Amino acid sequence: MTADIQPIRTAAETALAEAFARFKQPLPAGEIARRDAAFAEFHKAGLPHRRVEEWKYTDLRAAMREAKPLAEPNSAAVVAMAKTAIAQFGSLGAARAVIVNGQYVQDLAQAADGVEITPLAAALTESSDLLASLGQSGAPASNTAVALNNAFASDGVLVRMSSRTKTTLHLALHQEGDHASYTRIVVAVDAGAEVELIETHTGSGAHQTNTMVEILVGEGARVAHYKLQDESRETLHLATLAAKLEGGVNFSSTALTKGANLARQQIFLTFAGEHSEAVLGGVSLAGARRHLDTTLFVDHAVPNCASRERYKTVLTDDARGVFQGKILVRRDAQKTDGQMKSDALLLSESAEMDLKPELEIYADDVVCAHGATAGAIDDELLFYLMARGIPRAEAETLMITAFAGEVFEGIENDAVRDIFVASAQNWLSNRG
Repeated sequence: MTADIQPIRTAAETALAEAFARFKQPLPAGEIARRDAAFAEFHKAGLPHRRVEEWKYTDLRAAMREAKPLAEPNSAAVVAMAKTAIAQFGSLGAARAVIVNGQYVQDLAQAADGVEITPLAAALTESSDLLASLGQSGAPASNTAVALNNAFASDGVLVRMSSRTKTTLHLALHQEGDHASYTRIVVAVDAGAEVELIETHTGSGAHQTNTMVEILVGEGARVAHYKLQDESRETLHLATLAAKLEGGVNFSSTALTKGANLARQQIFLTFAGEHSEAVLGGVSLAGARRHLDTTLFVDHAVPNCASRERYKTVLTDDARGVFQGKILVRRDAQKTDGQMKSDALLLSESAEMDLKPELEIYADDVVCAHGATAGAIDDELLFYLMARGIPRAEAETLMITAFAGEVFEGIENDAVRDIFVASAQNWLSNRG
C-alpha cells in the first residue's frame, strides 16, 4: 500500500489557491475550463525554486513570501494618479491603451485609424472571436508566470493592426497600491503593416504584477517593440513577451529595466516563417539589493532566419543580475544565423551577475555564436579620462553611458530613445 505524498505549500501558494477559488466571473464554459487547466498546471509544481533549472538564479518561492490580494476596481483618484504618471511620456503614439491595476481604462484611451482595440474583459463576456488569439504565440503553458497569467488575467486588451497600417501604439500600464494584478495583451499585426509598440510600466506601492504580451506578426510586417519598466522599489514584476513571426518579418524589441525590487522579463520568440529577422536588446540597471532577471528563448523552427540578442547590465551596491538566453536551432532550420551576447558592468565588489547563454543546434548549415562577460570598470580608461581633468564620478558616468548606449543606438524612434537615455541618466545620477 502506498500513500500519496502531498507537497508542502508555502503561504503564497496557499493564498493563490484560495484567491483562484474565490475568483468568479461570468465566463463561457470553454474559458472557465482553460483557466482551470492553467491553475492546475501551476498548482502541480507550485512556485519555482533554485532546483528548477530555468529559475535557478531567481528563487521565486523564496522571494514571494506572500500573495497580494487581487486589485479592487479603480477609484477616480487612482485613475487620476495614473493619468499624471502617464503624462510624463507625452504623446508617444497615434493610438493609446491604458491599463491601471490590471484594468482597462476607456477614458484614457486614444483611437487611431487601422488600430482596433478591444478590452479583454468585454471580449471574455461576449465570447468574442478575438479570444482565439490567446495563447497562440508559442509561450509554454507550463511556465509559472504564463500559467498564473492564463488563470487570473481578466482584463487587458486585444489589438488588431490592419494590413498596410503604419502607426504607433502606446501601451501604458500603471499600478497603485499594495495588490496583485494580472494583465493580458495580445497584438495581432496583419501582413505588411509597419508598427511601433511602446510599453511603459510605472507605479507606486508594494504591488505584484504579472503581465503577458503576445505579438502575432503577419507576413512581411515590420514591428518595433520598446519596453520601459520603472515601477516602484517594492514591486515584484513578472513579465512575459511572446512573439511569433511569419515569413519576411522584421521584428525588434528593446527594453530598459530599472524598476521593481525583483523583476523577471522572459521572452519567447518563435520563427514560424522563412526569411525573417529579429533583434532583441535590453539594458538593466540595479542597485540596493534589487534583483533583475532577463531570460529569453529564441526558437529557430524554420530555415533562412536571423536573430541578434544584445543585453547589457549595470549593477551597483549588492544588486544581483541574471541573464539566461538560449537559441534553439531545429533540424530543418538550415541557413540560420543566430548571435547572442550579454555583458555586465559591476560597480561594486558585492554586486553579483549570473550569465548563462546557450546554443542548442540540430541543423548543420548554420552560423551561430554566443558570449558573455562580467567585470569592473576599466581602470586604465578611467585613469585616461581623469588625467584629462574629468572628475572620477563624471568619468565613470561617461563610461557607463557608453556601455549602455550601444543598445540605445538601435532605437529608431527619436522620442523613445530620448526617454530611455534620460531615464538611464536619472538612474546614474542616483545609482540605484
